[in-house]
Amino acid sequence: MKILILDDDPFILKLLSIQLRAFGLKQRGFMQMVPCEHGHEAVALLEAGHDEFGLIFCDLQMPEMDGVEFVRHLARVGYQGGLVFVSGAAERVLLTAERFAKAHGLKMLTSLQKPVSPERLKALLDDALVTMPVARSEVRRGYTSDELRSAIEGGQLVNYYQPKVTVSSGAVVGMEALVRWRHPVDGLVMPGDFIPLAEQVGLVEQLAKVVLRAAMEQGRQWHEAGHMLDVAVNVSMGTMCSLDFPDFVAQQARDVGFPLANLVLEITESQLMDNPRLQLDILTRLRLKQVRLSIDDFGTGYSFFAQLRDLPFDELKVDCSFVHHASRDDSLRAILETSLSLARQLGMKTVAEGVEDREDWELLQASGCDSAQGYLIARPMPGEAIQDWITQWESRHAEPVIDPATASPSGTGLL
Repeated sequence: MKILILDDDPFILKLLSIQLRAFGLKQRGFMQMVPCEHGHEAVALLEAGHDEFGLIFCDLQMPEMDGVEFVRHLARVGYQGGLVFVSGAAERVLLTAERFAKAHGLKMLTSLQKPVSPERLKALLDDALVTMPVARSEVRRGYTSDELRSAIEGGQLVNYYQPKVTVSSGAVVGMEALVRWRHPVDGLVMPGDFIPLAEQVGLVEQLAKVVLRAAMEQGRQWHEAGHMLDVAVNVSMGTMCSLDFPDFVAQQARDVGFPLANLVLEITESQLMDNPRLQLDILTRLRLKQVRLSIDDFGTGYSFFAQLRDLPFDELKVDCSFVHHASRDDSLRAILETSLSLARQLGMKTVAEGVEDREDWELLQASGCDSAQGYLIARPMPGEAIQDWITQWESRHAEPVIDPATASPSGTGLL
């Protein structure tokens, strides 16, 4: 993989090149640096072979083609590597530019203020390998609706579980179920490769019901082993489009012997209020059956105040985009602390997702967050691995230590 550096200032190009070489690029999988002073030159290189570049450093303020225009070209050519802005622009401008890049589906890593800190640059490189695109020979093919239907009916879907712990004590309180497809040829397929297909062809409800039952069965096994854990399952409002959904959930819980009071249904904020009367009906009946409801990815939608007022949620899950690096970003910290304060005033429990470093963990402790999940605590794992993980976690009770060799940005919880 190559690194592309785009900046109209020759001095910055030379300085970044020197700093990057000092950190042993070959050991990190990067074989070459390509400096560019002009955006059009960089675009031509990417059009000729964008999959050769695993990392791009880009200035925002350039005379011929600014960084925002360059981002549009990155999206157009299908760039899959990591993107870093290096700029002297105001912090809020950088944050807005980051959101713009993410909205185009790019892997936005971070922004670096000029002059670039060597420490931050080194930390960035240590994490950059996780963003590098896979080689063409490893790219998985697209799947058909028939293949996915056969996978659902044939038991090829499996749940992985990501632990949730209390922030104050580190006690393990729950697990979030995250579906995977154990494909007979391609191996373990991540949800981003088949959930959109399920939504397009009308299989998401069938898929979600399989995930839900498997999660409750696994939860019952943990209870029998003495671990009274909550089990959280992501569901879309498309899944809960039937008035008999609360009865279906209750029947499944009776069948497998899992208490409904330990079931948490996580519903993404942006999917709410498409059909207010139907949703009020279903969500209220679920709460009457003691199922707990969590508003997921909080802060990413547009009508969340009305949703908090009108819908019977008892848990607020702050989106990872407002948690990750909140300890070093005043804007993110303000949003995080405001969300936590609002939840407390409404009598809701709070969960922070995407916790990846000790500084953010300590901020959550100081801010009074109830529980957290993320790679600082644990990656998703098969259900059978949870018992050993709990034993190891409790042996260092509430003293999480991140492993830099395995750290990477948290993904969204898809089902």
